[in-house]
Amino acid sequence: MNPKKIILCPNPSRDYGMRTTRDADAILREMGFQTVVCSPFRETRPGAFADYPVKPLLQEIPGASLLVTLGGDGTILHLAKLAALHKIPVLGINMGGLGFIAELEATQLETLCRLRDWNLKIERRMMLDVTVIREGRQVYNNLGLNDAVIREGAISHVIHLKVFSDGRHLTDIAGDGVIVATPTGSTAYSLSAGGPVVEPVAQSLILCPICIHNMRFSSYVLSPEHTLWVELERNGRKPVFLFVDESRAFALSSGDRVTVRRSRHAVELVRLTEKSFCEIFAQKMLPGENS
Repeated sequence: MNPKKIILCPNPSRDYGMRTTRDADAILREMGFQTVVCSPFRETRPGAFADYPVKPLLQEIPGASLLVTLGGDGTILHLAKLAALHKIPVLGINMGGLGFIAELEATQLETLCRLRDWNLKIERRMMLDVTVIREGRQVYNNLGLNDAVIREGAISHVIHLKVFSDGRHLTDIAGDGVIVATPTGSTAYSLSAGGPVVEPVAQSLILCPICIHNMRFSSYVLSPEHTLWVELERNGRKPVFLFVDESRAFALSSGDRVTVRRSRHAVELVRLTEKSFCEIFAQKMLPGENS
């Protein structure tokens, strides 16, 4: 029987010299796994991956059993769509900042030995289907793990948005924009904008305004069965953009309708430790409370 194939996706700007990748690779190979290194990005800088032979990710995805990322949560977000569409679980090794999505820190590589028996504990995270309808036709669609963000351009100005739930008017927003987040994304931009912290395995849509002028409205936590749409109005020539998981900005026009709903796709995250979300949140966001 062929050994399971594990793809290692290091972020070369985080793993300098591929030192952590080499260590993880050695542990996995010692257990009999077949490993291959692929770039999570379109990396062209000479020597970025040291002397590793880097293979095309799309070529290696078929037949792979696991995707291991070595970088920050941004690396996982960048690969989330591809992993979900191919139904390949992801194990994140954090080499970035807070690292809420990643399972292990770079100092915990010995924990990879728990993969030996392949008795994987999988945590499914809901995702968002995001589309833009312009003059009756779809001009954009994307899949996101964290959030869909509609916000102003580089020049600060108030933008006006109408939000609907299942075709019924929910609220009007005048401010810097709005975030529609998953529970996974509740600890990202949404939290910075004053949104609630939601357990990441929950199923819900979080609607959080950005710097809103009406202080009576903070945010909504809604059933995932709802379909939300956001319409732009009275914004004239002011630049307004849509971002899905920090992706490339998509320029919106007045009259556009941004539709957000729970996707049938989900990201499967491998869990090798017993830490609860509450413990992780306290450790990373409230470190003083653990002293």
